[in-house]
Amino acid sequence: MKKKLVTLFLSGLLVMSLATGCSSKPADQGTQEQATPEAEQTIASVEKTKVYVTPEWVKSVIDKNQPESENYIILEAAWGTEKDSPDYLKAHLPGAIHLNTDEIEEPEYWNIRNAEEITAVMSKYGITKDTTVIVYGPDSGTERVAFVMLWAGVENVKVLDGGLAAWTEAGYETEEGNILPTATTEEFGVQIPAHPEYVIAMPKDAREAMKANDKFRLVSIRSLDEFTGKISGYSYIEKTGEPEGALWGHDEFDYYNEDGTIADFDKAVQMWSEQGITKENEIAFYCGTGWRACVPWLMAYENGWTNVKLYDGGWFAWQMDETNPVQKITPEEAAARYN
Repeated sequence: MKKKLVTLFLSGLLVMSLATGCSSKPADQGTQEQATPEAEQTIASVEKTKVYVTPEWVKSVIDKNQPESENYIILEAAWGTEKDSPDYLKAHLPGAIHLNTDEIEEPEYWNIRNAEEITAVMSKYGITKDTTVIVYGPDSGTERVAFVMLWAGVENVKVLDGGLAAWTEAGYETEEGNILPTATTEEFGVQIPAHPEYVIAMPKDAREAMKANDKFRLVSIRSLDEFTGKISGYSYIEKTGEPEGALWGHDEFDYYNEDGTIADFDKAVQMWSEQGITKENEIAFYCGTGWRACVPWLMAYENGWTNVKLYDGGWFAWQMDETNPVQKITPEEAAARYN
């Protein structure tokens, strides 16, 4: 298990893994009676900015029935190599290539790697800005990879809603074994990152944003116990608390339905409004090291919110510097500071 995973949520991630497909049915459990009616339907196209997509749409892409069918890649995103991901080797979407999340994160702060390194990753996996990238995986490493793709400049990025569990539940077949990426010699097509504005990298940047803009809101996507300072949430982080001035945006699991699919955006907006966070604010989501915060960011992005960023350093980078002010208060006390 990767050292950066949240100790607090190991049991929660196990539940989510079962919900999102970390343990999948064998391919032969999807009957022809289930799959055939779906295959006969015409699946509507989706906008480029639509992130979360159904298994039916992904199957339509694979079957060459979508404009995206001409140039796409499916990535199973998870920490570790394919050998560390036995579920990938046993069952993955047809043609899916495993991507180790270490390839897109540096090991000091677990922030996004630099432009040169991400360019090399894109080349390795045969991705240009015009490639449709479809991502799925057992946890929010999926959203982390999807976010990095958009930050880099990929114009059409999708997340399979519900993951592998939703795929097999729809009756679609899976493959076994490892599929290696096919590199490209083509230029990516735009300078990476094409969207540097999506990211606030380090604590000093977050502090400056809070001072410069009274509408700026730093929003924690961590558990209530983490937010109030009862626990750090990480085996390798001793200190507890949150950056001073932060508001609580709920934990990642509050953004999912019981079946592992993404919740309705209205639920997210309601959770934010409880803290006084609205579309009028400039919002920077963060968590411990960047995974969980990508979930609400992607939800906001696909719903047309242009006021959202990712504070990439998160609590991990913040607590490394003793001069960074820390709070240990309730969500209600945090929200009262802005009222």
